[in-house]
Amino acid sequence: MADASDTGTQGADYKAHEQSWNGFKAMMTWGTLGAFLVGAIVVLLIAPK
Repeated sequence: MADASDTGTQGADYKAHEQSWNGFKAMMTWGTLGAFLVGAIVVLLIAPK
């Protein structure tokens, strides 16, 4: 982990962090949608019985 006072690599580190954060947000979004859809399907399959 680069030291915060090391401003030489701060730009590159921030860019990498930004990309990983965007990937994390996308994963969370699709994970939430996927879990919601699976839950809804399970409820719909179980409810009529």
